[in-house]
Amino acid sequence: MDSLVIIPTYNEKENIEKIIRKVFSLEIVFHILVVEDNSPDGTADIVKNLIEEFPNQLFIEERKGKLGLGTAYMHGFNWALKRKYEYIFEMDADFSHNPDDLIRLYDAVANQGADLAIGSRYCNGVNVVNWPMGRVLMSYYGSAYVRFITRLPIRDTTAGFKCYRRIVLENIDFSRIKHIGYGFQIEMKFNTYKLGFNVVEVPIIFTDRTEGTSKMSKGIFKEAIFGVIGLKWGSFFRKYERVK
Repeated sequence: MDSLVIIPTYNEKENIEKIIRKVFSLEIVFHILVVEDNSPDGTADIVKNLIEEFPNQLFIEERKGKLGLGTAYMHGFNWALKRKYEYIFEMDADFSHNPDDLIRLYDAVANQGADLAIGSRYCNGVNVVNWPMGRVLMSYYGSAYVRFITRLPIRDTTAGFKCYRRIVLENIDFSRIKHIGYGFQIEMKFNTYKLGFNVVEVPIIFTDRTEGTSKMSKGIFKEAIFGVIGLKWGSFFRKYERVK
């Protein structure tokens, strides 16, 4: 199949089976790669049991510990590229991203000419459910700040629900990606845009998790806020060229 959904996990036992079954129930066939960071709650065991039921559709890569969101996705990207997937998705395990929207992201890339489709909370107003107002404001104005510094024409710069066309990831040098939290999401979008790929935003409704524990921290947020200055500064001394 041509589509792979990468789901990083750490302590997601409450959500992982439900999200996997929901994705596999969709009208488009997706494969799933779970990048598992040695969760002490048994998340990996749940996935391995499901692999017996979905042996050619569900896969797991286990890492030695909690190494960061960015490195989890890059691990998944390399795995996907080696196996020739054409459409490669990022999605959280906690249902904050509605799996039904995978089809809309797929359509934007496969049928409407996008190279990167972003599930956007802010391209059509503010579409966030169950977040406290302080977090909504922090996220919204954080994205505005990133746009101001980087000049990215993207409303939701920290969004983590995305579909890449394979060629985009083939042209990004992962060894030069430095951020591991929300800064990773900004850095990947920045590289995609600077390489001249077509980036579109697909409006979604983001719903905060109802089960499990959030992985958000002040350190991750600070990395995104302060890291964009270095990202923009470094771009003045770098030539962005496609290799494929």
